[in-house]
Amino acid sequence: MRTAILTVGTEILFGQIVNTNAAFLSQELNNLGFDVMYHYSVGDNPERLEELIHLAFRDCDMIITTGGLGPTQDDLTKEVITKAMGDELVVNEEALRALKDRYEKVNRPMTENNLKQANLPSSAEILPNDQGTAPGFWLEKNGKIIVSLPGPPREMTNMFNKQVRPRLKRLQDSVIYYRILRSFGLGESKMETVLLPLIDGQTDPTIATYAKEGECSLRIASKRATSDEAEAAVDRMTKEVLDIIGDYVYSLDNEELIDVVGKLLKDKNISVSCAESCTGGLFAGALTGIDGISQVFERGIVTYSNRAKMEELGVSASTLEQFGAVSRETATEMAEGLRAKTGSDLCISVTGIAGPGGGSEEKPVGLVFIGICYEGKTDVIKTQMRNVNRNWNRNYAVLNMLHEIYKRIK
Repeated sequence: MRTAILTVGTEILFGQIVNTNAAFLSQELNNLGFDVMYHYSVGDNPERLEELIHLAFRDCDMIITTGGLGPTQDDLTKEVITKAMGDELVVNEEALRALKDRYEKVNRPMTENNLKQANLPSSAEILPNDQGTAPGFWLEKNGKIIVSLPGPPREMTNMFNKQVRPRLKRLQDSVIYYRILRSFGLGESKMETVLLPLIDGQTDPTIATYAKEGECSLRIASKRATSDEAEAAVDRMTKEVLDIIGDYVYSLDNEELIDVVGKLLKDKNISVSCAESCTGGLFAGALTGIDGISQVFERGIVTYSNRAKMEELGVSASTLEQFGAVSRETATEMAEGLRAKTGSDLCISVTGIAGPGGGSEEKPVGLVFIGICYEGKTDVIKTQMRNVNRNWNRNYAVLNMLHEIYKRIK
């Protein structure tokens, strides 16, 4: 069933709130096998709202609206839907009774304007709201369905789960199953290029690539009569994808790289310590955001100055003088000095130029060296990042550190 999501509220257009309702509804509808064709957002303007309802119904069988069901004068969604659907507003006794009961239970007087929340289209089926005062409704007319839900996310999600989902399941003729693969080290354009043999001519399952800062995701989706059929189709395509780009994929379950690495470290009981220069503790901060990481994370040291590198890690003055703080040699001595100091199974160091200043022709902004001591050997990885901005460079350096750990312990 072709569906549109229509969110109502001037505060959305002003950017005062993030439209989480549309994201939630899209995910739920797609999981149920409904094709979400459009997202619309409109302010509290009855003329524009009515225009959008007629526009959406040209191409869709169902519209789900959120917002504009409250007691104030700018809450006009019900009135506009009623007009657009050729219906009339009437007092819904069930809604009126629930409204009065709610105020009596909290022992608060109900202002007169609240009564408008009990007015619903005459042909509508009420959707009770046990989290707020404004009921929603389900209206079918002339082969079209419009479902109107309250705007506050807590009320909307509760009403959808309890009232709307069971009704949608009765209309369901297919299901969608999808899996999101997460990768690092392969850009979106390169990923699409190497996967073109699978992407070209695809029908079902479908493959779509998504760029994320420093990473790339791949969604594999199938729409079939049953969930078992859809999942089996996604499994088959996942295997084909992994045959091509498996070396870059670190998760089949849309997990963050930090979470995957943290779980591996804990599962394998690999103790880890870090020495950071350009990232200034970001790596240690990312690790300590993981529940239970204390069982493996020994310590993190920020050695930002040359003096700190020498005093805390034993980096030699001659190395710093000859090669500089940002060098393969310094990264090596940082990691090995950390290993001597902590005895951790895996010791990782990072030194680089985060920018925007401090770069040179020989050592441009974005240059990073990562040193890793693990299983009796020390590796140093040189990375030249794009000079986007200081925060991006520092965060991308952390991702590189995590990926280097992942490659060694997976």
